[in-house]
Amino acid sequence: MSESNVPSRTVLLRRGEVHSPADPFATAMVVERGQVAWVGSEGAADAFADGVDEVVDLDGALVTPAFTDAHVHTTSTGLALTGLDLSRASSLAEALALVRDFAAARPGDRVLLGHGWDASRWPGGRPPARAELDEATGGRPLYLSRIDVHSAVVTTALLDLVPGLAVQGDGPLTRDAHHAVRAAAYAAVTPAQRDEAQRAALAHAASLGIGTVHECAGPEISSEDDFTGLLRLAAQEPGPRVIGYWAERDVDKARELGAIGAAGDLFVDGALGSHTACLHEPYADAAHTGTAYLDAAAVAAHVVACTEAGLQAGFHAIGDAAVTAVVEGVRAAAGKVGLARVRAARHRVEHAEMLTPETVAAFAELGLTASVQPAFDALWGGDDGMYAQRLGAGRARTLNPFAALLRAGVPLAFGSDSPVTPLDPWGTVRAAAFHRTPEHRVSVRAAFTAHTRGGWRAIGRDDAGVLVPGAPADYAVWRTGDLVVQAPDDRVARWSTDPRSGTPGLPDLTPGGDLPVCLRTVVGGRTIFVRPGE
Repeated sequence: MSESNVPSRTVLLRRGEVHSPADPFATAMVVERGQVAWVGSEGAADAFADGVDEVVDLDGALVTPAFTDAHVHTTSTGLALTGLDLSRASSLAEALALVRDFAAARPGDRVLLGHGWDASRWPGGRPPARAELDEATGGRPLYLSRIDVHSAVVTTALLDLVPGLAVQGDGPLTRDAHHAVRAAAYAAVTPAQRDEAQRAALAHAASLGIGTVHECAGPEISSEDDFTGLLRLAAQEPGPRVIGYWAERDVDKARELGAIGAAGDLFVDGALGSHTACLHEPYADAAHTGTAYLDAAAVAAHVVACTEAGLQAGFHAIGDAAVTAVVEGVRAAAGKVGLARVRAARHRVEHAEMLTPETVAAFAELGLTASVQPAFDALWGGDDGMYAQRLGAGRARTLNPFAALLRAGVPLAFGSDSPVTPLDPWGTVRAAAFHRTPEHRVSVRAAFTAHTRGGWRAIGRDDAGVLVPGAPADYAVWRTGDLVVQAPDDRVARWSTDPRSGTPGLPDLTPGGDLPVCLRTVVGGRTIFVRPGE
């Protein structure tokens, strides 16, 4: 395939499988001026062959809408790709060895950066001690964020860069102490390093068929320069679209920075792994209920301000008490500005893991979008996973109830929260379809929609994320096995290849099988990734 990068060109793609509700049997597609112009059958494609600038032979490949990852931290993702990745460490000893090797290999770094450790999966369950990290780095500044990015372990030399910071004990830093050391660590990242990290993250996303990312930035996560630099890079160079959210209760600041919402990781609470998610009942392995950053009154005030300013509001809420605070706050806001206006604004809740039937119903009533991460369940779910350690098996089984959300009519937008979990769109679809708790599973088709069209709907666009005439030509080309169509009365177990279903097929994502391989990613008619050799 040799499609041009020039969006004004008219291109015919043929002899493939085109996933389109406009024609479930489509094998061809025409792209013109950055939009889908036509989808249809191979025979009908002959009528276009002489009037296009280029004909692309798909050779049996599958064409789908490009994925949207609805929750990404782009620079942190890039730093994880180019820095120290501890997610593969299976023990404390292995993690310390990786730190030691990384420090030796990066003698010029002002601060050593790493991410991804998870002591809950290590024998003994103990995180690195500060003295151990001091020894492994030779006394250099080091910042290592836990996999959920809500706590970190650091060296003494990094603490010395934060004057006046009082730290008690030797455990992972959370809350204000964590925010302070993270700010000091990221302040040492040079503009050149940041640019390299952003390019690396966007290139990696493109290679996975991701056409759009929702950047969830904010003053406690990155910096204004980081955020505006990323938006500028995405606007100037071919790559995935970047939709920016700024997590600060300052509507004017969000608009000034170019964000479409004062939303994203505006923290109502923390994370379960770090014992900072805010719960109604205490943790099973800690005698407290976590951390509350915002209450219902603060949520209400922010939703009112955003609704009146024509911006989206959004909140990070994981624990059941945090979700309750969001629901109560949004409902109070609706009482002030009107339910119709609140629903029309499509405010968001990020993560929304600990839901009850009552809060699910409230999401539907208030028009809240649930921006969720199925890979969390794949990584931490199950009776023996981290969720069960923190909450007990009974409460853990209630987490991430995707099927209940869909049944209630709550809009879903899927993402990764990268670098918390990797960019992996087909893996995300698989995780939702094969949830560790069977009653929370959704169909592959519904999961695919949440990871494509759902991300567009979350930003107020109902005309995109699907390959129909007039939609943006954001698509990916895949090498995959046989396509299958789920039986309509079954979420995951039974499959059909009967073409009479009239439903476009998708890859078989049964666990253990190979996932599709991206051959090409196109955004707005412009090619942003081609796999070498294609």
